[in-house]
Amino acid sequence: MPQLDSNQLWERFKKYYTEFPSINLSLDISRMDFTEKFIEEMRPLLAKAFKAMDELEAGAIANPDENRMVGHYWLRNSDLAPTPEIKAAIDETLADIKAFTAKVHAGEINGADGKFEHFLVIGIGGSALGPQFVAKALTQPGKDRMTPWFIDNTDPDGIDQIKEKLGNLLGKTLVIVISKSGGTKETRNGMLEIQAAYEEAGLSFSDHAVAVTGEDSNLDQVATAGGWIQRFPMWDWVGGRTSETSAVGLLPAALQGFEIDEFLRGAAACDEVNRSDSFEKNPAAQLAAMWYYSGDGHGKKDMVILPYKDRLELFSKYLQQLIMESIGKELDLDGNVVNQGIAVYGNKGSTDQHAYVQQLREGVNNFFVTFIRVLTDRNGFSMEVEEGITTGNYLDGFYQGTRKALYENNRESITINISTIDGFNTGVLIALYERAVGYYSSMINVNAYHQPGVEAGKKAAGEIIELQQKIVGFLRKNAETEYSIEDLASGIDVESSREDIFQICQCLTENPSTGIVSNESESIDSTRFKSK
Repeated sequence: MPQLDSNQLWERFKKYYTEFPSINLSLDISRMDFTEKFIEEMRPLLAKAFKAMDELEAGAIANPDENRMVGHYWLRNSDLAPTPEIKAAIDETLADIKAFTAKVHAGEINGADGKFEHFLVIGIGGSALGPQFVAKALTQPGKDRMTPWFIDNTDPDGIDQIKEKLGNLLGKTLVIVISKSGGTKETRNGMLEIQAAYEEAGLSFSDHAVAVTGEDSNLDQVATAGGWIQRFPMWDWVGGRTSETSAVGLLPAALQGFEIDEFLRGAAACDEVNRSDSFEKNPAAQLAAMWYYSGDGHGKKDMVILPYKDRLELFSKYLQQLIMESIGKELDLDGNVVNQGIAVYGNKGSTDQHAYVQQLREGVNNFFVTFIRVLTDRNGFSMEVEEGITTGNYLDGFYQGTRKALYENNRESITINISTIDGFNTGVLIALYERAVGYYSSMINVNAYHQPGVEAGKKAAGEIIELQQKIVGFLRKNAETEYSIEDLASGIDVESSREDIFQICQCLTENPSTGIVSNESESIDSTRFKSK
């Protein structure tokens, strides 16, 4: 589309800027260069997406690979649940979260050193990204009821940092272990490390631990056998990346002191708006259509998330998983190879104006930006840094300036406006993108609710661990004898895995606790490994 003059832009803005008062949100898609013809072409695809969403909410089998329903929308409106049993489970879990939180805050449930003042979430992916995002978005320093901490990886150094910070606070720290299957190795490893830290401190880990997991999972069995304080359910019809309105997100949020009813109310209100079958009245449908337009229905352009608010700094990380894990698929629903996906990245404004906005404006035009603009700059009075101008005015000025500068150089953008960052509006943002992902996946005919690529990675990682066990076992059995990579491959009968063996041995020799050492050598062929 050719550049428009100011009058044309104003008319286009008025046409494609839409307010949704019931959810304190407005959406501006006027700086995306689509045409009316494009919208008309999208209406049949959107109609298909609306129908698929109606069926999903009604309890259809939406994940044929695993023969299960997808019901995260029921979590904020249990009346939509397809069976009385599911509705009761949702309502009972919410009541249990509130009752448990009240007892923790009152000191009726406490740790070895008294009232719990901290909580540590151990999880990964959807079991950590959502809680981390909400914890930062809604924190009120000095007012939070408890301080959150997170272990979201199997990185020993990262775990040590958390252990160091909580060293003298373990007796006042509640540990929340989150894993649907209970078999996620990163989460299990973090749990075992923290459990050992409690034991080293002479404290009972079980007296400080709760689980959020599937019924009769490995973690559920561990928590039951160990007499943990309490267990909260994860259901097979809620995926990790859409679990923030389940116990996964609600328990940490409630413990930190947030109004989880407001959070759920915002998500439910957003769901209701997004049930409209009109493109013009449905913000999630508008987002999905813009994603389709920008990437020609095949993710040809990256999605850059730029929230102009520090509280939303982690939103891009949360959306990375929600969007990329949902739509990044090799096969479509008909089994055709399509290699779909949209790359998502971002940080926050105006920080990025001193980082990658230079490339966004003048480099490769392979992206579209989504600005998230928060109209309220702070709670309370703002001083003036110049006559009539506050720091918040500058922040909004940088947003408007960046949007304008990008458009002047043919870079497209969407703007989402919200009134403020609170529980209600945070629920709105999460529900908005969950629904947009659902619509977009229907439009491009992929299954948004499975992740075979993730499972393939886990399987491959498991094979590496098995190979390492063979290597270490062989070297320890033949201690003091040096072996080349070729010797090791032959010795454990895995000649096809020589590069893997080298990578494993390279790491083993850098960690003294393994007892594996190597000689000094300038080439791989002359390198030898042995067990001391």
